[in-house]
Amino acid sequence: MTKVTAEQLATARGCVLGLMLGDAIGATGGTVPASGPLPATAAGQLACFTVDGLIRAHVRQRHRGICHPPSMVWESYRSWATIQGVPGFTAGGEGHRPGGWLAKVPVLAERRGSAPATVAALQRRKIGTIDEPNGTSTGAHALTRTLPVSLYPCDPAEMAALTHAGDAVAAAGLGGAVVRLLAAGRPLIEALESVAADPAGFAEASQRSLVPALAAAQSGAPSTGELTRLAPDARAVSALAGGIYAVACLPGRETVREALLFAASAGDGGHAVTVAGALLGTAHGPDALPVDWLSRLELAWTADTLARDLVTELHDSPSGGEYFPPTDPHWRTRYPG
Repeated sequence: MTKVTAEQLATARGCVLGLMLGDAIGATGGTVPASGPLPATAAGQLACFTVDGLIRAHVRQRHRGICHPPSMVWESYRSWATIQGVPGFTAGGEGHRPGGWLAKVPVLAERRGSAPATVAALQRRKIGTIDEPNGTSTGAHALTRTLPVSLYPCDPAEMAALTHAGDAVAAAGLGGAVVRLLAAGRPLIEALESVAADPAGFAEASQRSLVPALAAAQSGAPSTGELTRLAPDARAVSALAGGIYAVACLPGRETVREALLFAASAGDGGHAVTVAGALLGTAHGPDALPVDWLSRLELAWTADTLARDLVTELHDSPSGGEYFPPTDPHWRTRYPG
């Protein structure tokens, strides 16, 4: 019998599906076509491999008694690089042999834009840490791909530091703190204000993203000019500021579609709407996401499966453990730890 609650499942599914939907809407620039699939970008692909790595980390902890989650997420990113054909990663060669079911999803092997900081870090074959980051990039992928990390007992900033540095790591920590409060049941605006009031070790980044975004939202109606000012480029702090401004202006369950379209008008490459989608999905659950868009989302099944499996692994451990047998004999094949 499962220990997973309906609330836990809705939170995880909303977070991952909302992120993926925001990523796809961002790729359209806010002009969503009337029909046809809504493809993911490299950011959405990397978010899928982040969740895969978290599940594999928990499996490893269960069966080996010790695990370093960032290292498992790093291995999942190496799987992504291998199936993408990134130079230096050849399956079965000196690079990396991908494992698990996610590496067999054909769409994830398709090039969907660039992720230069992540690729460069993987090619250096050096895992970055908060104290010793891998590279100098402050790009938005550090934030967008790590937002689901807060569904797991781990620090999103650590995951961002695998490949990014500086403000990007701080933005991931702030975004993750908001997701964690939403997952705990806090209302959206209350969660945003709580993190702004107590940004932990990320006060400087908060003053340049979270605080001005909330102040702008409280000062008047949604403004594309204000959104452009807050999210002028593809840095992680811009994505965080733009995404938070959009959801703070339009926080309700009934305005999710409007909030996503508004965030997509930021002109920052679609990163702000990815943040907005993850936050709104976590706050309101998957049923609040526009069905007509969600049904066309290219990676909907993949993202939904990962979200469900993450919650299942955390609470039910289908692969078993030292003192209890597996309930799913194929789980460790799907998520090798």
